[in-house]
Amino acid sequence: MIKKIISGGQIGADQGALDVAIKYGIPHGGWIQKGRKTQGGVLPPKYHLKEMSTSSFKDRIEQNVIDSNGSVVITHGTLSGGADYCLKMAQKHGRPWLHIDLKTVSEFTAASRLNAWIKENGIEVLNVNGSRTSEDSTIYKDTMDILEGAVLLGLVKSPSTGQRGDRKKDDTSEELLPAPVSVDEAVSQIIVDMPLKDRVTIANMKKEALESLNSTLGIYIQKRIFKNDVDGKLFASCLSVSGKDKLDGSGVAFVILEKLWEKLQKTHRMRIV
Repeated sequence: MIKKIISGGQIGADQGALDVAIKYGIPHGGWIQKGRKTQGGVLPPKYHLKEMSTSSFKDRIEQNVIDSNGSVVITHGTLSGGADYCLKMAQKHGRPWLHIDLKTVSEFTAASRLNAWIKENGIEVLNVNGSRTSEDSTIYKDTMDILEGAVLLGLVKSPSTGQRGDRKKDDTSEELLPAPVSVDEAVSQIIVDMPLKDRVTIANMKKEALESLNSTLGIYIQKRIFKNDVDGKLFASCLSVSGKDKLDGSGVAFVILEKLWEKLQKTHRMRIV
């Protein structure tokens, strides 16, 4: 699981990653060249990056690679400039690396791939690099969406890491519990596998922000929670709770997301006293 996100602080993918860290309370940092320079001026103080003694962007990129467990580079298209140099430094220092080309994969696929790569390589300190806004006008938002998706997909432990008894490596069954037949049962199953910190994160989200979960945790619910709903009881429960006559896949998932949020609001919301 990610414990820290670092980058070079440049406008674009770098700052998108840092803003996701800030949003979810994940420690962040990294190195920036002398003068805290970016294409948009001096890096704002809200970004807790360390300043190097050199103005070389290559030195900054290499140091961030060294200080991380692995680097992800996000672009639209082939690698060039600093993004290409980052992967070369990852190879030089024997660090895991992942290139996400958004011309070839969707944002959800990218988030799923990043989440799996983080788990496979035991990445705790993630270095994020990629295009700058001057080269790619949507890279900041796209990077935020992908990183946020990876963080949210990582909220729910996979069955192999849960504490539901011994499981043989060659057991291909993904469901160790009976399929939930109601919205409340589905919510309870999700909460069981969700770390405390992540329950608190969702509990303290604003209701209007729940839409952002539908493309990540919502898809997880569709693919995993509804997988064994062969008799349609869970679907019927979602219809009943929603008060609607019809719901599509994302609609039923959002019913569960909303009820998950409501339950966590009662049990895990931080209150200022």
